[in-house]
Amino acid sequence: MSALAAAFAARFGARARAEAPLAPLTTLRVGGPAEVLLDAEGEAEVIDALRLAATHGAPVTLLGGGSNALVADAGVRGLVLRCRRGAIATEGDAALRAEAAVTINGLVRHCVAHGLAGLEAWAGTPGNVGGGVRGNAHFKGRLLSEHVLAVRLAAADGAAVADVPAAEMEFGYDRSRVQHTGEIVLSAVFRVGPGEPEALRAIARGSLAFRKRTQPLHLPSAGCFFQNPDPARDRLPPGMPASAGALIDRAGLKGARVGGARVSEVHANFLVNAGGATAADFDALAATCVRRVREDFGVELREEIARLGEWPASTVRH
Repeated sequence: MSALAAAFAARFGARARAEAPLAPLTTLRVGGPAEVLLDAEGEAEVIDALRLAATHGAPVTLLGGGSNALVADAGVRGLVLRCRRGAIATEGDAALRAEAAVTINGLVRHCVAHGLAGLEAWAGTPGNVGGGVRGNAHFKGRLLSEHVLAVRLAAADGAAVADVPAAEMEFGYDRSRVQHTGEIVLSAVFRVGPGEPEALRAIARGSLAFRKRTQPLHLPSAGCFFQNPDPARDRLPPGMPASAGALIDRAGLKGARVGGARVSEVHANFLVNAGGATAADFDALAATCVRRVREDFGVELREEIARLGEWPASTVRH
């Protein structure tokens, strides 16, 4: 057991696990172990864990609901932190605060049950609030940040906590400031309004039905693997939609496979685990998609997923 693992075991007991497998905790079901994995309950424990990691000079990696993540086969050194048992509370008449551990689906269910409108169309979104805010989740061209009023952030070393207005979060497509500051999302305040539960429930069901029709939900995946191209930056061929899935499809790669990793036949921007895949399989398949789309259309695909752990610099395509 490493000194880091021993320190976390002494502080948090059995909830701090050394060399803990991460593959079962991700939606892709691949990747190696964490040097230390901690399930932290509540903001106070998250801050305590950040401070303890900082005293040991250990890097901290956040793992939310395990979606939108590709863990290296070698695993992740340092602390892998998961936030658990999140709470939801109202803030005034038109907002509610959800802790990072709350799943986005759980947040939607809470809103529908309490007649709070605004988030019902996000039903079926994988992951939790922390990950959704960090990566600014998107669905049908809309961004989660459109509903965010403020975010509570902890400094990477746990030394400070701040409530940051949405305007200062540097939100963009698949982007927020925490991706370069290393800050940790503790909770977020969402704008909501009054709604009729049955009408909200119908919208939520419609979103779920759309996902079932258009996404390969029967196989492990990380969601969309690549960002959609930006028409203002990427010169798309005439008639080509601004869609990574369309580019991969028209490059003839639906069904392409490397080991256990495969381009979905349902949606070409979903790389799925068809059985026994490794992170290296997904890396090689992603590289094939990038190369073929570049050669065929002159467009450079950028990854939407987060690579966790140690990867050779040449493999990372953000």
